Amino acid sequence: MHMNDQEYFRSCVAKERHLAQLLGHQHIEECYESAGTLWDNAQALPQWTRDWRACGPLMTRYGITVVYGNPVQTGSGFAQMGSTVVQFSDHPTRDRAVMYGIVKELIFLLEHGKVKPVSP
Repeated sequence: MHMNDQEYFRSCVAKERHLAQLLGHQHIEECYESAGTLWDNAQALPQWTRDWRACGPLMTRYGITVVYGNPVQTGSGFAQMGSTVVQFSDHPTRDRAVMYGIVKELIFLLEHGKVKPVSP
């Protein structure tokens, strides 16, 4: 993945926007300068790929399990959430890799009709 900080930040916000749309939020406007995007009623878009306080509830609400891979077997540590695998070396921290993977897996599940959006 190896992107610079700005590209990584934008990829995170893009995943968050995509997930918000899949969860039924249609009025989302970009606002990168203020570290995110605004959605319905001018509320800040949850930082699902960047903050455990936002990501944790998604993980439990949708029952997403994280399995950690052994770096000895693969040469690099990784985490797997369903069909989504994230390499720790592709992200700034292990936490960020796992949060990104949770969001990516939930997007996959929603797009393929394997789960339905759940109200918080």
